[in-house]
Amino acid sequence: MSWQEPESLTQSYYSITGGERARIRAADVDREFVAGVLGAAYGDGRLSQDEYDNRLAEAFSARTYAELDLLVNDLPVVRAAPDSPAATPGNRVAKVNQLAVASLVCGLGQFLIGPLAIVAIVLGLTARKQIKRTGERGAGLALAGLILGWFAVIAVVTLMLALAVGTQGSVHTQ
Repeated sequence: MSWQEPESLTQSYYSITGGERARIRAADVDREFVAGVLGAAYGDGRLSQDEYDNRLAEAFSARTYAELDLLVNDLPVVRAAPDSPAATPGNRVAKVNQLAVASLVCGLGQFLIGPLAIVAIVLGLTARKQIKRTGERGAGLALAGLILGWFAVIAVVTLMLALAVGTQGSVHTQ
């Protein structure tokens, strides 16, 4: 017993994907790409939580490009599952925020070359603000730079307090 698409669905698949591509079996990379598109649409507020959950489940169980296409055809930018993620025209991957990279580099560099914690914190905060405004990637890098910067600040403050308490206890009065 073989699976066959109902005729009405076959017609709509062809109008979306254009031809025989609709019947080609999708690969895991195609399903993951569509999951990313759905995640972006959910993050933008274009899909409700229920809609996102349902479409995501359908994406990971989809067998053909046509099934994947139906999940994203009402969303902007991407209309169909790609032959490869890079092959989708108009779907530009957002660039990585350079301040986020600099924040992480300063956060890591402080362990090698010294006091860069404040620089890492300032760059991380600025990068996160820019990322929210522009939609660039790198929020995790900026957060890592912030965490490393604050870790160093807290470590220095703790060390200074420990030294202050230690020297106060060793002072002798005559």
